[in-house]
Amino acid sequence: MSEYKIYLLVCGGTTCKSQAGHALAENLKTEVKNQGLSDVAQVVITGCFGFCEKGPIVKVLPDNTFYTKVKPEDAREIVEEHVVRGKKVQRLLYKDPKTDKIITDPEGMKVYKKQVRIALRNCGAINPESIDEYIARQGYEALGRVLTEMDPQQTIDIIKKSGLRGRGGGGFPTGMKWELTAASKADQKYVVCNADEGDPGAFMDRSVLEGDPHSVIEGMVVCGYCTGATQGLVYIRAEYPLAIERLKTGIKQAREYGLLGKNIFGTEFSFDIELKYGAGAFVCGEETALIHSMEGKRGEPTMKPPFPSVEGYLGKPTTVNNVETFANISSIILKGHEWFSSIGTEKSKGTKVFALAGKVNNVGLVEVPMGITLREVIFEIGGGIKGGKKFKAVQTGGPSGGCLTEQHLDIPIDYDNLIAAGSMMGSGGMVVMDEDDCMVDMAKFFLEFTVDESCGKCTPCRIGNKRLFELLEKITKGNGNREDIERLVNLGNVIKDTSLCGLGQSSPNPVLAMIRNFPQEYDAHVVDKKCPSGVCKALMVYEIVAENCVGCTACARACPVGAITGERKEIHTIDKSLCIKCGACMDRCKFNAVIVN
Repeated sequence: MSEYKIYLLVCGGTTCKSQAGHALAENLKTEVKNQGLSDVAQVVITGCFGFCEKGPIVKVLPDNTFYTKVKPEDAREIVEEHVVRGKKVQRLLYKDPKTDKIITDPEGMKVYKKQVRIALRNCGAINPESIDEYIARQGYEALGRVLTEMDPQQTIDIIKKSGLRGRGGGGFPTGMKWELTAASKADQKYVVCNADEGDPGAFMDRSVLEGDPHSVIEGMVVCGYCTGATQGLVYIRAEYPLAIERLKTGIKQAREYGLLGKNIFGTEFSFDIELKYGAGAFVCGEETALIHSMEGKRGEPTMKPPFPSVEGYLGKPTTVNNVETFANISSIILKGHEWFSSIGTEKSKGTKVFALAGKVNNVGLVEVPMGITLREVIFEIGGGIKGGKKFKAVQTGGPSGGCLTEQHLDIPIDYDNLIAAGSMMGSGGMVVMDEDDCMVDMAKFFLEFTVDESCGKCTPCRIGNKRLFELLEKITKGNGNREDIERLVNLGNVIKDTSLCGLGQSSPNPVLAMIRNFPQEYDAHVVDKKCPSGVCKALMVYEIVAENCVGCTACARACPVGAITGERKEIHTIDKSLCIKCGACMDRCKFNAVIVN
């Protein structure tokens, strides 16, 4: 991108696209053309910048100006002011919410300061549909070096020494997995990229594929060379149309450049990639279920051993890694295992991409070094809790992870520390909760997801999780007792110990973690028959505070079932037998006369 003086980088990820990001890019292109600046400025649609809360985003180079919440109608002003006159559009610049200071350069923003972008290194920096731009940033250089200067075992040794662990959730050492497949003897071997991202609130893999598909393709080809595989498969959710489109474009370009197909880089090594589509089944994130789905069978897990490295897709040795794992490979080859292993903690090297969601100010995608604390991620990078509310908990590791509280905020984030704290890394979902969230209701929310996603093969998961959900429903409806809490704990532990695969074995985690960390909240539900957060409708009682009521009749007029009575300028009352607890009266009252007990 050296022939133009100015570049207008427009976020082209799914989040920004849903907010008219592509219309914005088209308007910018039109304005550049209309102003006769086609030889001076170029509009580039990139991948995700990560700061999803402030999208759509436009970044102007070379001065690194960062515009947020840009609308299609802002295109003319950006071109006329910034490109033509060299003046920044002040109203579109980022303003620090605490200091009100305008920050023009993203490097000065807290959301980026502590990030280290390796898997996301090209997201927001290049056009993901241009192989030339990827190559300009050392793309496929690692593959060329591996194929022409190194043998498979030398390459595997670099990956092993780097300490890279699988980023899909299991955390198995990547180099060791490759070595196991390499040692297996067969006439055909496979490399599988797991892009079946199913956690609620997770969008890490999707963003990598949308913003930098060639990094994943290159990582898969390197893996194929190391393990003796000649065929790669990407198992991707059909609900990811943009990721699929860009991945298809990347594969096509790589074939045209001779980087996929026969005799890559003039060597005897051949490798190609095809796509397999999933239907969004969470259980297919487990590697044996994923393999069965690709084979056209039911997406159900099987006992291991044999492991896929020995007997996988079509009964042949298969290496299964997720998107983020493959996206790290070329950087490790180019910069060395010492560089990668210098980042992170003793047993968890490198960085991790997290999808930061929930009640946090800076919702988005972040990549941080292993060992960073939850406090730094939530309160510095994430900008703290929305609306100045109090932090209550964070769910890490997706619906099968665990709930961590304020006492855990200063633990270093890595595989072992999160497990020791009662949670797990998972694929990287991080859902933040505030004081208004009910932990019994949240446990029910996560469990409902796993109940729906259970493949039904084993009894503990199929039946046990339904019984867990029924107990939680009983408690949230005000019919629970202390024995029900004991039953939740006992049944949860049985499900963990006896389920067939990782989905069932981890599904009770949110329930057990929330009982352990918020016992008083469960007691309130079963003993006092109250929901402290005012979330569980069956436990809510609407009342009118007499001294605050002015008899304006607004609440009575808002009530859809006529449960509120009282004459004008007289104190009103609520008939609790008629009240449906919709909250319309509280919303309409301007005098804080309606309360919930």
